[in-house]
Amino acid sequence: MNAHPQGKAPYYFVPGPSKWPVLAGASLLLTMLGASAWVNGYGWGPYANIAGILALIVVLYNWFGDAIRESEGGLYSNRIDVSYRWSMSWFIFSEVMFFASFFGALFYARSVTLPWLADIDHKILWPDFNGQWGNTPGGTIEPFTKMGPFPIPTINTALLLSSGVTLTIAHHALRAGERGKTAFWLFLTIVLGATFMGFQAYEYIHAYHELNLKLTSGIYGSTFFMLTGFHGFHVTMGAIMLAVVLVRVMKGHFTPDHHFAFEGAAWYWHFVDVVWLGLYVVVYWL
Repeated sequence: MNAHPQGKAPYYFVPGPSKWPVLAGASLLLTMLGASAWVNGYGWGPYANIAGILALIVVLYNWFGDAIRESEGGLYSNRIDVSYRWSMSWFIFSEVMFFASFFGALFYARSVTLPWLADIDHKILWPDFNGQWGNTPGGTIEPFTKMGPFPIPTINTALLLSSGVTLTIAHHALRAGERGKTAFWLFLTIVLGATFMGFQAYEYIHAYHELNLKLTSGIYGSTFFMLTGFHGFHVTMGAIMLAVVLVRVMKGHFTPDHHFAFEGAAWYWHFVDVVWLGLYVVVYWL
């Protein structure tokens, strides 16, 4: 994560056998089994999901702790730094494809399926269905109100865009060797991200109780909550990553020339910003 100058580390550090990948896989399996059972109404689902998440947190804490100790112990050369950069780049690419699949599902439902269901061949089944996004054939699901762009989504857009600015300022401060300034702007970035999540939680409460918009509200509800929910999860993970980096900054880790842990978290955060802009336009405006 924090590469050391060439000559102070092995040619290429190869870690020994680790239990963390297997434990991480088991934790993720338990998390997804619990989530699947939860949405299908099984009583044990929430407990399994929470247990899997807690187990994954413990695994990641120890796994990344090992990597940090190796880095600060002088075991990482510039070649390791390059490996981390390629790894983070491919990871973000996988996230791009992940969200592309959901945007693709939204496009197909809105631009292909709805006009098809509203054509003349289906008027006998649903004579009142006009094919407008957010409307459903009468009697198939409970009526709901679509989510608009004001005020919370627009506020959240301002928050995330501002957080991108504060994070960039923190990065420039770190490159200039101004550790105190780095910590301040990094902390402000985390606060903006946490505020974003608070507003999104309020938005979900408003959707459920006042708009009757739920995950079960047809294709509109499922795509809305899947896209915004997974994005919110990524914001949470990004804020955690930045919080770890903040602690490391305060402990004196990183140098102006070698601080990939900061850069990797920043790449991820800016990716989250870009995804939100797409969500804001496609989900809330169109």
